Amino acid sequence: MVGMKPSDTPPTLGVKLLSAGTAACIADLVTFPLDTAKVRLQIQGEKVASEATKGIRYRGVFGTISTMIRTEGPRSLYNGLVAGLQRQMCFASIRIGFYDNVKNFYSGGADTANIGIRILAGCTTGAMAVSFAQPTDVVKVRFQAQVNLTGVARRYTGTMQAYKHIFNHEGIRGLWKGCLPNITRNALVNCTELVTYDLIKEAILRHNVLSDNLPCHFASAFGAGFVTTCIASPVDVVKTRYMNSPPGQYKSAINCAWTMATKEGPTAFYKGFVPSFLRLGSWNVVMFVSFEQLKRVMMIGKKKMEDKS
Repeated sequence: MVGMKPSDTPPTLGVKLLSAGTAACIADLVTFPLDTAKVRLQIQGEKVASEATKGIRYRGVFGTISTMIRTEGPRSLYNGLVAGLQRQMCFASIRIGFYDNVKNFYSGGADTANIGIRILAGCTTGAMAVSFAQPTDVVKVRFQAQVNLTGVARRYTGTMQAYKHIFNHEGIRGLWKGCLPNITRNALVNCTELVTYDLIKEAILRHNVLSDNLPCHFASAFGAGFVTTCIASPVDVVKTRYMNSPPGQYKSAINCAWTMATKEGPTAFYKGFVPSFLRLGSWNVVMFVSFEQLKRVMMIGKKKMEDKS
């Protein structure tokens, strides 16, 4: 299991769901500016919204952050944070919290699962999570893409207003816009992230490189973040572009990808790669370390309560 030693008492599903969602929120709070910078770099190259934005050019992750602070203020780095936290509480809880249970289900309760079972479990929980959390992702991306400048009309003024506005103007399909590329992206991310973390951690422990502690969790999470970014970046860019696009700009996610390929070339699919890696690598480190510690704290608390009763 992810984050468990063989001798440990397995945590309950409730503990895993709560600790996964909480750990993901902690990770989002720490890394959200990197995610916002990634979104801005990914959508750069699309049609400029107004004259006020024509002089703004984003160059690299730290250049993007610096430009946003200078032109829009520091708060712009956290555009969409509320929707982001809502997303993590329902999204990460499912994709990470359910992973061990689904893996055990597919393996028939075997002590060890082969890589095919792990990949299948990661894809399953990733797709399940998107089915529930897609509207929160749409709102988060649109807030992050929104430029807060004088002379530029703001699409949304608040999180709940955004949900209502999208529903009223684009219907229920608007809230689930980009669901297919998002399912594809998150199935890839989830299975790569969790499976890579699992395999790296098991290899470290099996060869006695490190014990099951913070340095081991850090190394495993960082490696998982790099591998995941390399595999998922093209789908992530298409997902961001399509979810942020106004009605009618693209016929479908495939049309969005084709438009990018023909007008901007194949490198467009790796726009924002550095902030994607910085964000995903650091997010993985914070999330998995927090997840491991929260599970242990919750299990200790649960055991103490059981001993008293």
